[in-house]
Amino acid sequence: MNVVSIMAHQDDEMMCLGTLLRCKARGDRVYFITLTDGSKGFVQQPDIAPPEAARIRHTEMVDLAKRMGAEVINLAEPDEFLYDTPAVRLALIEAIRATGANLIFTHLDQDYNLDHIATNLLVRQCAMQSCLPVLPTASAHLAEHPAVFLVEPHGPVSFTPTHYVDVSAVQDEKSALIACHRSQDEAFRAFTGHGLESLIAKISAFRGLQSGCEHAEAFVPMPARGANKPFPILP
Repeated sequence: MNVVSIMAHQDDEMMCLGTLLRCKARGDRVYFITLTDGSKGFVQQPDIAPPEAARIRHTEMVDLAKRMGAEVINLAEPDEFLYDTPAVRLALIEAIRATGANLIFTHLDQDYNLDHIATNLLVRQCAMQSCLPVLPTASAHLAEHPAVFLVEPHGPVSFTPTHYVDVSAVQDEKSALIACHRSQDEAFRAFTGHGLESLIAKISAFRGLQSGCEHAEAFVPMPARGANKPFPILP
């Protein structure tokens, strides 16, 4: 099976990274699609040149993916200015088709960041169009609509999960991979006083407490035609 994380920024995959590791362990192929260039993520260094910031963010994402044996597709739209346009839709449809996506993880439709919300809306439309032949792209349309799950937002947003994945066995590996996002760990420490691993571990421990394990990741299915399946698909 082909499993795809479609996120606005490099590091947004953190809320499903343990699940992606579980997918990889069962033999799935994993892909990361990032929609923006991530160039506005340097609160600790606001004077950095945008092209250099984008280069660093992409390098960090590629490093994480290589350690997992995964692939990265970067649409590189301007960070914090992601809009739903015909060009972006076609680029995302092509990316989804190129990965042969069977299972997609993306943002919740309620979030603190508008790039995240825009990504959710783009996935809703483009996942549907990825399996229809009406919009031609370099890659052929998919045989069927991929399953789509929405990840837990980190921030002041209400979230009631319907699905949990036990990631206890891969929590250490997940933490090591999160460390690949060095620039964002520095940014979080500068802004909140805590690193990325601390934030993610607290959330996964809470979800583990809810679901009867040490660490878990939590999801809800996207309420869209074709995105829900009548069979188990999460690891």
